[in-house]
Amino acid sequence: MGNTKVHADQKYIEALLQNDTVMLTEIYKKYAPKVIGYIKNNNGDESLAKDIIQETLITIYKQAKEKRLQLTCPFDAYFFLLCKRKWLNELKRTTEKEVTINEEIVSISDESAMHIEETLLFEAKDELFAEMFEQLGLSCKELLKATFTIKSLEEVAVKLGQSYGYVRKKKSLCIGQLTKLIQNAPRYNLIKKML
Repeated sequence: MGNTKVHADQKYIEALLQNDTVMLTEIYKKYAPKVIGYIKNNNGDESLAKDIIQETLITIYKQAKEKRLQLTCPFDAYFFLLCKRKWLNELKRTTEKEVTINEEIVSISDESAMHIEETLLFEAKDELFAEMFEQLGLSCKELLKATFTIKSLEEVAVKLGQSYGYVRKKKSLCIGQLTKLIQNAPRYNLIKKML
Protein backbone atom coordinates (compact mmCIF):
# COMPACT_ATOMS: atom_id res chain seq x y z
CA MET A 1 0.00 0.00 0.00
CA GLY A 2 3.07 2.21 -0.01
CA ASN A 3 2.54 5.79 1.07
CA THR A 4 -1.22 5.49 1.47
CA LYS A 5 -2.46 6.93 4.74
CA VAL A 6 -4.14 4.60 7.25
CA HIS A 7 -7.84 5.48 7.56
CA ALA A 8 -9.30 6.64 10.88
CA ASP A 9 -11.55 3.55 10.75
CA GLN A 10 -8.45 1.44 11.49
CA LYS A 11 -9.79 1.74 15.05
CA TYR A 12 -12.32 -0.99 14.16
CA ILE A 13 -9.54 -3.33 13.05
CA GLU A 14 -7.67 -2.63 16.29
CA ALA A 15 -10.90 -3.26 18.25
CA LEU A 16 -11.22 -6.69 16.66
CA LEU A 17 -7.60 -7.51 17.51
CA GLN A 18 -8.02 -6.38 21.12
CA ASN A 19 -11.51 -7.86 21.57
CA ASP A 20 -12.70 -4.39 22.60
CA THR A 21 -16.37 -5.07 23.44
CA VAL A 22 -17.37 -1.40 23.37
CA MET A 23 -16.04 -0.91 19.83
CA LEU A 24 -17.33 -4.33 18.70
CA THR A 25 -20.79 -3.31 19.90
CA GLU A 26 -20.40 -0.09 17.89
CA ILE A 27 -19.51 -2.12 14.77
CA TYR A 28 -22.69 -4.17 15.17
CA LYS A 29 -24.87 -1.11 15.84
CA LYS A 30 -23.46 0.97 12.97
CA TYR A 31 -22.81 -1.60 10.25
CA ALA A 32 -24.86 -4.76 10.85
CA PRO A 33 -28.30 -3.26 10.01
CA LYS A 34 -27.18 -2.41 6.45
CA VAL A 35 -25.89 -5.97 5.91
CA ILE A 36 -28.98 -7.55 7.46
CA GLY A 37 -31.23 -5.41 5.26
CA TYR A 38 -29.28 -6.31 2.15
CA ILE A 39 -29.36 -10.05 2.85
CA LYS A 40 -33.07 -9.99 3.79
CA ASN A 41 -33.79 -8.24 0.48
CA ASN A 42 -31.80 -10.88 -1.40
CA ASN A 43 -33.26 -14.27 -0.47
CA GLY A 44 -31.93 -14.40 3.08
CA ASP A 45 -33.10 -13.88 6.63
CA GLU A 46 -31.76 -12.21 9.75
CA SER A 47 -30.20 -15.40 11.11
CA LEU A 48 -28.24 -16.02 7.90
CA ALA A 49 -27.20 -12.37 7.84
CA LYS A 50 -25.84 -12.60 11.38
CA ASP A 51 -23.85 -15.70 10.37
CA ILE A 52 -22.37 -13.81 7.40
CA ILE A 53 -21.49 -10.85 9.64
CA GLN A 54 -19.79 -13.14 12.16
CA GLU A 55 -17.84 -15.00 9.45
CA THR A 56 -16.74 -11.70 7.91
CA LEU A 57 -15.54 -10.32 11.25
CA ILE A 58 -13.57 -13.53 11.87
CA THR A 59 -11.98 -13.25 8.42
CA ILE A 60 -11.04 -9.60 9.05
CA TYR A 61 -9.64 -10.53 12.48
CA LYS A 62 -7.51 -13.35 11.02
CA GLN A 63 -6.19 -11.13 8.25
CA ALA A 64 -5.43 -8.31 10.67
CA LYS A 65 -3.62 -10.66 13.02
CA GLU A 66 -1.64 -12.60 10.41
CA LYS A 67 -1.07 -9.94 7.74
CA ARG A 68 -1.27 -6.73 9.83
CA LEU A 69 -4.17 -5.32 7.82
CA GLN A 70 -3.91 -1.53 7.47
CA LEU A 71 -7.25 -0.06 6.43
CA THR A 72 -6.91 2.84 3.97
CA CYS A 73 -10.62 3.16 3.17
CA PRO A 74 -13.81 3.52 5.26
CA PHE A 75 -14.65 0.41 7.30
CA ASP A 76 -18.29 0.65 6.17
CA ALA A 77 -17.53 0.07 2.47
CA TYR A 78 -14.95 -2.62 3.18
CA PHE A 79 -17.14 -4.52 5.64
CA PHE A 80 -20.35 -4.24 3.62
CA LEU A 81 -18.76 -5.38 0.37
CA LEU A 82 -17.06 -8.34 2.07
CA CYS A 83 -20.40 -9.38 3.60
CA LYS A 84 -22.09 -8.92 0.23
CA ARG A 85 -19.51 -11.10 -1.55
CA LYS A 86 -19.82 -13.78 1.15
CA TRP A 87 -23.59 -13.74 0.74
CA LEU A 88 -23.39 -13.98 -3.05
CA ASN A 89 -20.98 -16.90 -2.73
CA GLU A 90 -23.34 -18.58 -0.27
CA LEU A 91 -26.29 -18.12 -2.64
CA LYS A 92 -24.31 -19.54 -5.56
CA ARG A 93 -23.24 -22.49 -3.43
CA THR A 94 -26.70 -23.35 -2.11
CA THR A 95 -29.00 -22.61 -5.03
CA GLU A 96 -29.31 -24.30 -8.38
CA LYS A 97 -31.00 -21.40 -10.12
CA GLU A 98 -29.26 -18.29 -11.36
CA VAL A 99 -28.82 -15.64 -8.70
CA THR A 100 -30.29 -12.21 -9.42
CA ILE A 101 -29.52 -9.54 -6.91
CA ASN A 102 -31.36 -6.33 -6.14
CA GLU A 103 -28.38 -4.01 -6.47
CA GLU A 104 -28.08 -0.83 -4.52
CA ILE A 105 -25.50 1.70 -5.54
CA VAL A 106 -22.44 1.43 -3.36
CA SER A 107 -19.58 3.83 -3.75
CA ILE A 108 -16.37 1.83 -3.88
CA SER A 109 -12.94 3.34 -4.09
CA ASP A 110 -9.91 1.66 -5.60
CA GLU A 111 -8.57 1.23 -2.07
CA SER A 112 -11.77 -0.50 -0.90
CA ALA A 113 -11.61 -2.83 -3.89
CA MET A 114 -7.94 -3.57 -3.19
CA HIS A 115 -8.66 -4.39 0.47
CA ILE A 116 -11.57 -6.60 -0.50
CA GLU A 117 -9.51 -8.53 -3.05
CA GLU A 118 -6.69 -8.98 -0.52
CA THR A 119 -9.13 -10.22 2.11
CA LEU A 120 -10.89 -12.60 -0.28
CA LEU A 121 -7.54 -14.02 -1.40
CA PHE A 122 -6.43 -14.37 2.22
CA GLU A 123 -9.68 -16.13 3.10
CA ALA A 124 -9.48 -18.50 0.11
CA LYS A 125 -5.89 -19.47 1.02
CA ASP A 126 -6.81 -19.87 4.69
CA GLU A 127 -9.82 -22.09 3.89
CA LEU A 128 -7.82 -24.26 1.50
CA PHE A 129 -5.03 -24.66 4.07
CA ALA A 130 -7.51 -25.62 6.82
CA GLU A 131 -9.33 -28.09 4.58
CA MET A 132 -6.12 -29.81 3.44
CA PHE A 133 -4.68 -29.73 6.98
CA GLU A 134 -7.68 -31.81 8.12
CA GLN A 135 -6.76 -34.47 5.54
CA LEU A 136 -3.39 -35.07 7.20
CA GLY A 137 -2.91 -38.00 9.54
CA LEU A 138 -3.30 -37.49 13.27
CA SER A 139 0.45 -37.56 14.02
CA CYS A 140 1.18 -34.92 11.35
CA LYS A 141 -1.63 -32.68 12.60
CA GLU A 142 -0.41 -33.00 16.20
CA LEU A 143 3.19 -32.27 15.23
CA LEU A 144 2.38 -29.29 12.99
CA LYS A 145 -0.03 -27.79 15.54
CA ALA A 146 2.76 -27.98 18.12
CA THR A 147 5.19 -26.23 15.75
CA PHE A 148 2.64 -23.46 15.14
CA THR A 149 2.65 -22.53 18.82
CA ILE A 150 6.14 -23.60 19.94
CA LYS A 151 8.96 -22.12 17.87
CA SER A 152 11.77 -24.37 19.10
CA LEU A 153 11.83 -27.87 17.58
CA GLU A 154 13.72 -29.05 20.69
CA GLU A 155 10.75 -28.01 22.85
CA VAL A 156 8.32 -29.67 20.41
CA ALA A 157 10.33 -32.89 20.65
CA VAL A 158 10.18 -32.79 24.47
CA LYS A 159 6.45 -32.04 24.44
CA LEU A 160 5.73 -34.94 22.06
CA GLY A 161 8.19 -37.30 23.77
CA GLN A 162 10.21 -37.79 20.57
CA SER A 163 13.81 -37.22 19.57
CA TYR A 164 14.81 -33.94 17.96
CA GLY A 165 15.97 -35.75 14.80
CA TYR A 166 12.65 -37.57 14.45
CA VAL A 167 10.63 -34.38 14.96
CA ARG A 168 12.71 -32.46 12.41
CA LYS A 169 12.38 -35.18 9.76
CA LYS A 170 8.68 -35.78 10.50
CA LYS A 171 7.93 -32.05 10.29
CA SER A 172 9.61 -31.87 6.89
CA LEU A 173 7.61 -34.90 5.66
CA CYS A 174 4.33 -33.50 7.02
CA ILE A 175 4.89 -30.10 5.42
CA GLY A 176 5.73 -31.84 2.15
CA GLN A 177 2.52 -33.88 2.38
CA LEU A 178 0.45 -30.79 3.20
CA THR A 179 2.03 -28.84 0.33
CA LYS A 180 1.24 -31.68 -2.09
CA LEU A 181 -2.38 -31.85 -0.87
CA ILE A 182 -2.77 -28.08 -1.34
CA GLN A 183 -1.16 -28.03 -4.79
CA ASN A 184 -3.31 -30.96 -5.97
CA ALA A 185 -6.55 -29.35 -4.78
CA PRO A 186 -8.71 -28.07 -7.66
CA ARG A 187 -9.04 -24.64 -6.00
CA TYR A 188 -5.28 -24.17 -5.83
CA ASN A 189 -4.99 -23.02 -9.45
CA LEU A 190 -7.93 -20.63 -9.01
CA ILE A 191 -6.19 -19.07 -6.03
CA LYS A 192 -2.89 -18.86 -7.94
CA LYS A 193 -4.67 -16.92 -10.69
CA MET A 194 -5.87 -14.40 -8.07
CA LEU A 195 -2.27 -13.62 -7.05
